[in-house]
Amino acid sequence: MTAHWRMNTMRDRTIDEVGVLARQMFLLAKIDYQKICAVVIASVVPPLNFTFQKMSENYFGHTAIFVDNKLDLGLKILYNPPTDVGADRIVDAVAAITRYGAPCIVVDFGTATTFDAINSRGEYLGGVITPGITISSDALFARAAKLPRVEIKKPEKVIGTSTVGSIQSGLYYGYAGLVDGILRRMIDELGEKTRVVATGGLAPLISPASELIEMVDDTLTLEGLRLIYEKVKQTRDDTKLKTNIEIL
Repeated sequence: MTAHWRMNTMRDRTIDEVGVLARQMFLLAKIDYQKICAVVIASVVPPLNFTFQKMSENYFGHTAIFVDNKLDLGLKILYNPPTDVGADRIVDAVAAITRYGAPCIVVDFGTATTFDAINSRGEYLGGVITPGITISSDALFARAAKLPRVEIKKPEKVIGTSTVGSIQSGLYYGYAGLVDGILRRMIDELGEKTRVVATGGLAPLISPASELIEMVDDTLTLEGLRLIYEKVKQTRDDTKLKTNIEIL
């Protein structure tokens, strides 16, 4: 992994704003963006797909590959219907199987927290979607007039001796309890010894409080995108070779 960054998803950004920002990231990391040979996108915000596609074409000179269930990734999706599986969940599953084997569960701490289950045959079964801890915090602040907005962090102790401490304890340990409660039930349903890996921006914060998350993999999704690109490239190369042989 050469470099990676995180940015907020802003739906009103223009093609040029996204393109300039992306180029700046490469320049700051001293990476020549002109050497980019492909762009792969796992989008869960359909209104931005056109923006990302045009940005890729205008600023990097490539038609982006968008991940979806229609790509031949060697991953059997048992979700009903398969089209409802988010691209990010597909990417995480591909990377988790390759890096950690199956069966496994991926917990992705994003805007929503997703739990994805892959059985011992490497089949994507489905999982759980819950509001992310940030959404929970925002909802508490918005709906309870007297409660302040607080920083989400591990409190010094469970029993809060102030309003801020009490809220932080509820958010942190309450969310850790939610995560482990769901994981225990998923592992029971799988009925197998299952590895559990966490990813996403808040994974390093919440995972230490979990009894069942074994590891945090900050670049799991990016690794999945790389693996998917390699699979797509190989398929296209094979098709091109076959076509050339048939022409000859």
